[in-house]
Amino acid sequence: MSRLFTSESVTEGHPDKICDQISDAILDAIIEKDENGRVACETVVNTGIVILVGEISTRAYIDIPKIVRKTISDIGYSNSKFGFDAASCAIITSIDEQSSDIALGVNDSLESRNGEKDNIEAIGAGDQGIVFGFATNETPEYLPLPIVLAHKLAKKLSEVRKNNIIPYLGPDGKTQVTVEYEKGKPVRIDTVLVSSQHEDNVSYDEIEKDIIDKVIKAAIPSGLLDSHTKYLINPTGRFVKGGPEADSGLTGRKIIVDSYGGYGRHGGGAFSGKDPTKVDRSGAYAARWVAKNLVAAGIADKIEIEIAYAIGVASPVSVSVDTFGTGKTISDDQIVEIINEVFDLRPAAIIKELNLRRPIYKNTAAYGHFGRTDIDAPWERFDKVDEIKNIYKKNYQELVSSF
Repeated sequence: MSRLFTSESVTEGHPDKICDQISDAILDAIIEKDENGRVACETVVNTGIVILVGEISTRAYIDIPKIVRKTISDIGYSNSKFGFDAASCAIITSIDEQSSDIALGVNDSLESRNGEKDNIEAIGAGDQGIVFGFATNETPEYLPLPIVLAHKLAKKLSEVRKNNIIPYLGPDGKTQVTVEYEKGKPVRIDTVLVSSQHEDNVSYDEIEKDIIDKVIKAAIPSGLLDSHTKYLINPTGRFVKGGPEADSGLTGRKIIVDSYGGYGRHGGGAFSGKDPTKVDRSGAYAARWVAKNLVAAGIADKIEIEIAYAIGVASPVSVSVDTFGTGKTISDDQIVEIINEVFDLRPAAIIKELNLRRPIYKNTAAYGHFGRTDIDAPWERFDKVDEIKNIYKKNYQELVSSF
């Protein structure tokens, strides 16, 4: 029995991704000078304008317009050819300090206020929230194949543009990959969709041929493509007007692209523009770290972790696990016991263990936050695999062998 599953990605020049990169560039600039800075920065772009809103509390001074213009220029909007120009766009900021009510719980957690003195517990979650982490062993990235391939296509689109391999492409683009599964395993690509902004004087036939030959076949392993694979290239026939000129953008609007392509669940919050005291970000990174290490340790072929937090409280409200029936020998509840023994999921512990008070975030703001080996992503480490295996052997192997 076969089924189809589809995931999408977008290029760094997509309006929403422009916003994610600006928000995270500002976060990086602040955290580089003030590692304890509190940042919740959101960006809006539209034709000729960038608007920044949010709450920032920091001792650092940063030149926000300079950061914004450099980010936009690096993406490729460096002249008016594609309707948006780093040098001439207007920049408006409306940024306040973090609410003192929120800061109360972040600076001094409920546990600390109740006399449980522990430096790790001193920081409470920056908001309530549920976060999910997911991992599967169907790819080397420990991600579902559709989102892996969609990201590879999006990244290749930008690469061939920037390296003048397909020089007439514009910065804005989208990709989508439909994978056919048999008995839960990916076997072939059913459909590949690529939409890319382009200059006005290029024929559709040239665009179609170049994208199939220089993007799709260069990014997707040939063994996954067959004579029945369908290619959809700029299906409307024309994509000249793109970027903020064609559509407004907003930070955090591509959360499924950022995470697991819809294959695993996503919590209630976006990642970009938030410092690591915000569990929307650090908690989601930790959940991915937990899931990836458990799958790599052989506990399950596929696993999803949910962690729930309360504002101002350090310890998670709950931790739950779903292995989708792929667990090897122990129950999901027993996997939770392993998680609680191996991982400290309080915000300050996550920040310390993953060394999150560093300017590492702008690089996550395009082409996904997970499965990355091209950037410094500490939540992708396999550093808990041996500990998980040892606990499994000590606590459960004897129990399992008795059945």
